[in-house]
Amino acid sequence: MARLRAEDGCPWDRRQDRQSLKGYIVEEAYEVCEAIDGGDATALRDELGDLLFQVVFQAQIGAENGEFDMDGVVDAISDKMERRHPHVFGDGGPISADEENQGWEAMKAAERADKGVLFGVPKALPALHKARRLTDKAAAVGFEWPSAQGAWDKFDEEMGELREAAADGDPDAIRHELGDVLFTLVNIARWLGVEPEDALQQTNARFVRRFGHVESELRAQGKPVHSATLEEMDALWNDAKAREKLLAERGS
Repeated sequence: MARLRAEDGCPWDRRQDRQSLKGYIVEEAYEVCEAIDGGDATALRDELGDLLFQVVFQAQIGAENGEFDMDGVVDAISDKMERRHPHVFGDGGPISADEENQGWEAMKAAERADKGVLFGVPKALPALHKARRLTDKAAAVGFEWPSAQGAWDKFDEEMGELREAAADGDPDAIRHELGDVLFTLVNIARWLGVEPEDALQQTNARFVRRFGHVESELRAQGKPVHSATLEEMDALWNDAKAREKLLAERGS
């Protein structure tokens, strides 16, 4: 990276700064997640390398500014892991997973005591993932329903308010109430032990796959998708669902 950023290095790499690289960091992180979901170890290895490159790039900029270097980045996370795992690196004995999680949260809270419970949740996170992280942190300090029923009741309440806003036709109120409904669904997902971001991504993937089947079947019939009726597309959609179910049954 230092060679690429040198005076006789790569013009593109020399042009970059922290701001210009932000989008690449996010993109590479998503590509790592996609490789994990795809179960392709070779692709995961390559994508992890691309993500690591972005870390090295930022560290090189830090070194050029006299702020920190790659060694400093590694030292910082190593120190943090040792500090937050005294039962492994210190004198403490073996502990359970629940005890470890409680200790981890307590140490993070102590480190950020003057910054608030919700500190550390990046503003740029996707909305569903961000809502999950915010509710995790609030629940960790007791801001939580006694049972999952509380989340379900809240969902029913918010859906009623969304219906009222929709009936009134007020765009701002609709946006507000829809956000509340989605936020409550995230809480339900947390109670059910499901990552809402993953759940929606899987639904997106199913939609792309099934609609692709609709388009391919219509093409085979010589019919443009925009000229097909809703009934024709719906029938092909249901056919795609049936095919997936059959494949799943054969796989099991």
